[in-house]
Amino acid sequence: MSIAAQAPAYIRAISPYVPGKPITELAREMGIPVGSIVKLASNENPRGMSPKARAAIEAAIGGIERYPDNFDLTKKLAGHYGVAMESLVLGNGSNDVLDMVARVFLAPGRSSVFSQHAFAVYPLATMSTGAECLVTPAKHYGHDLAAMRAAIRPDTRVVWIANPNNPTGNFLPAAEVREFLKSVPGDVVVVLDEAYTEYLAPADRADTLGWVKEFPNLIVVRTFSKIYGLAGLRVGFGVAQPEVADLMNRVRHPFNVNNLALAAAEAALDDHVFVADSYDLNRRGMEQLVAGFKRLGLEHIPSHGNFVTVAVSDGAAINARLLKQGVIVRPIGGYGLQNHLRVTIGLETENVRFLAALEQAL
Repeated sequence: MSIAAQAPAYIRAISPYVPGKPITELAREMGIPVGSIVKLASNENPRGMSPKARAAIEAAIGGIERYPDNFDLTKKLAGHYGVAMESLVLGNGSNDVLDMVARVFLAPGRSSVFSQHAFAVYPLATMSTGAECLVTPAKHYGHDLAAMRAAIRPDTRVVWIANPNNPTGNFLPAAEVREFLKSVPGDVVVVLDEAYTEYLAPADRADTLGWVKEFPNLIVVRTFSKIYGLAGLRVGFGVAQPEVADLMNRVRHPFNVNNLALAAAEAALDDHVFVADSYDLNRRGMEQLVAGFKRLGLEHIPSHGNFVTVAVSDGAAINARLLKQGVIVRPIGGYGLQNHLRVTIGLETENVRFLAALEQAL
């Protein structure tokens, strides 16, 4: 008998997370020069990182032999968002924070609720604890909050909500989310995953971090991987009631956020111009891609993130043709959307390159 068989069945049942194809991997496979490849697969900021973050990283390298101290970033986040330091949990990316939630509140004999077409980490985090996944049908490719409320069982301990949702880009208005929170039993944690919140139009934004004081069972999770351009450094955070944050910090791996990530994130929070310019670039790029899809006769799912999901005849086949042209996007058959591709908003020239390649692939 293989030693692997000794792992719990719920671990062996997990399907590994498949990330967007790296540029270097495609270069090796296709023999395409790295510099001629366009990657629009992982919802990264095409502008790179904030100049202030880059300068902070260079300054922090001198102390890289020391273990990290997350006090300064925690204090900066508390002041920036108006929350208590005791309510903050830092993660090695927001995925790490999601995993902490699962490890604190889920276990065999418990369940979590999430929507069809929602972020792939929710089933991974749930299954890794031996808990059961309760998946509700999507509504127009997004969350059906009424169905999710109805799916909650006595053994349910976590409800996962991505807003905006990845990979579909759907957005739930703040009023609807608040009403849902009011209806959820107080012993069920609601995780509001807001990785793309900085890309929301001003009219759609709400002080969800402030809701944590009103709803003790709410945990809001955010990241520096998207608009702040720090995906490779892996830094995210969660905001929860202090007693909940304390439990999450107990299972958090020591020194889970490295020195360079801490310094970069702290500096990035101060670069308001970079964030504003990234928002504007994304808005224009979204218009560019949507116009291109319309010209090609393709339907798309209206998105509130830094990506857009477009319907094609065969996602896998079209993706393969795009790869041969040196263009990387994200096939999302694993999300139950075999006839769709998710495309990150890139620089104007990258968007032009993608649309030309897509037309040829079609």
